[in-house]
Amino acid sequence: MTVKKLLHTRMRVNDIERTVKFYEQALGLKVSRRHTSPRGAQLVFLATPNSAEEIELCQMPAGKSPPVVVQPDLMHLAFEVDDMTAFVAALEKNGFKLSDGPSGGSTGNVIAFIDAPEGYEVELIQKAK
Repeated sequence: MTVKKLLHTRMRVNDIERTVKFYEQALGLKVSRRHTSPRGAQLVFLATPNSAEEIELCQMPAGKSPPVVVQPDLMHLAFEVDDMTAFVAALEKNGFKLSDGPSGGSTGNVIAFIDAPEGYEVELIQKAK
């Protein structure tokens, strides 16, 4: 028996509106839906271009859980970009800075990282041509 497909990845955040703004302005993702869970958590689902999978952001009600503290290099999301130079220029124009890169590797891919709120890493990959 195997699962059918990946539907979404959930990340808990401290400030859901700040995090939504980051993903919209830095990466161009779009909110697909919002709602409040039965436990009172605020949930926002972000659509990812050319993918059926979504990113679920979750902010627990005040006092219901400790603040989110992401350990370094705990996890990351990876997104493909067509042109790293142009993408980084657009990021900087919008006030965002890379945390690492761009750099090339033995595969010929160019990679860079930007940190989302709470310290979640976002990897940007320009595939070798």
